[in-house]
Amino acid sequence: MDCAYFDAGVCRSCSLMGEPYATQLAGKQRHAEALLAPFGVGRWLPPVASGERDYRNKAKMVVGGTVDAPTIGILDADGYGVDLEACGICSPGHRAAFPVLARFISLARIAPYDVARRTGELKHLIVTESPDGELMVRFVLRSTEPVGRLRKHLPTLLAELPQARVVTANILPEHKAVLEGEQELVLTEHQTLPMRLNDVTMHLRPQSFFQTNTAIAEALYAEARDWIRELAPDRAWDLYSGVGGFALHLATPTDASGEDAPDRGVPGPIVTGIETSVEAVASAELSRSDAALARVRFAAGDATAFALGAAPADVPDLVVVNPPRRGIGPELARWLEASDVSHVLYSSCNAASLARDLAAMPSLRPVQARVFDMFPQTTHFEVMALLAR
Repeated sequence: MDCAYFDAGVCRSCSLMGEPYATQLAGKQRHAEALLAPFGVGRWLPPVASGERDYRNKAKMVVGGTVDAPTIGILDADGYGVDLEACGICSPGHRAAFPVLARFISLARIAPYDVARRTGELKHLIVTESPDGELMVRFVLRSTEPVGRLRKHLPTLLAELPQARVVTANILPEHKAVLEGEQELVLTEHQTLPMRLNDVTMHLRPQSFFQTNTAIAEALYAEARDWIRELAPDRAWDLYSGVGGFALHLATPTDASGEDAPDRGVPGPIVTGIETSVEAVASAELSRSDAALARVRFAAGDATAFALGAAPADVPDLVVVNPPRRGIGPELARWLEASDVSHVLYSSCNAASLARDLAAMPSLRPVQARVFDMFPQTTHFEVMALLAR
C-alpha cells in the first residue's frame, strides 16, 4: 500500500507503510514464533491476513486549524493541525464522513482546541463504523459550552450524514493526552451502535472498547468458538470481556453438526464475563438480552480480584483472557497456574507480555496458536493461543 501522507513525511503512524504486505505478515509471524519458542507451541496455524487498506472501523482524529478551516487528522510537532481526511487505512465510510464533519464544525462554530494556548473547545473526533455502514460520531470537547449549538445544528448533520446513528458529546476538561472524559452526552435517539459479527450482534455504547479491524475480529471470534467447541467445556469465564465478543460467541447454541443454531441448538457452556468498564458491561448485557442467551452473564469487576475471590467449586473448565497490552500480570498468572482450570484461551495484542505470562504458568502449555493481523501497515498484531494443562 502507498500513502501520500507517509511519502510526504506528514504522518508516520504506519511504520511499515510501503513494505509489501506479504513481507509484513511474514515478519509478524516470525516475531510471534520467536517470542513463544521457549514454550513449545504444539502447532502454528497460518496467519490470518487482513485487507491492506480501508480496515479501521474506528478513527480518533485530532481537530486542529480554525473554526472556519478545521483540520481532521493529527497535530504536527509544533501543535498545528495536519489534515488526514483521505487516510487510506480508515474505512471508506470514515473518509466520506470527514468532510461533512468539517463543514458541521464550522456551521456549529466549535473552535478547535489549541494545545499550546489551551484555548478552544473541540479536541478530537472519535468515529466508529459498523459492518452495516452506520456511524457513531463522538465530539470530544473541553466543556459543555458548545453542546447547545451541537443540538441546534444536529438536524443538519443528520440530513447530510444520515448514516450517523449515534452522535454524542464527550466532555474532557483536563489538559492531558487521553482519549475521552468521563461525561458522555448522547444527542440522538439511538444510544448504541449495532456491530454484527458472524451470527452475533453486539450493541456498542460510546465508551466501550471494540476491536479496530472488523473482518479480523470476526475471524478471531469464529476461530475461538471453533477451538472451544472441540473442548466442550461445561463452564467458562471470559475475563477482560469488553463488550462480550468472546463470551457471546461461546454462548451461542449450535446444532449437532456444529452449525450455529440460536433457536434450536445444543447449548454452549455457561459463561461469565468480567470487565472493569461499566459501559462495556452494559453493552454486553444488552447484546445478551437481545439474543436471549440465558447461559451467559456479565458483571463489572477486576478480572484478577474475581478469580482470586472465587470458591473452588466455582472454578470453570475454561478461562478466556483478552487483556490489554500489559497482559494478565503475575498475580492472575499465578492463580491460573495453581488452579484446576484445564484450558486457557489467551488472545493477546502484545506477544511480549503473552510470553511473560506463559513463563509464569509452566503447567499450561500452548497446544496451538495463530497470528491475526489486526493492524496492517504497523508492527502490531493479535495472537491467540490455546493453553492446555
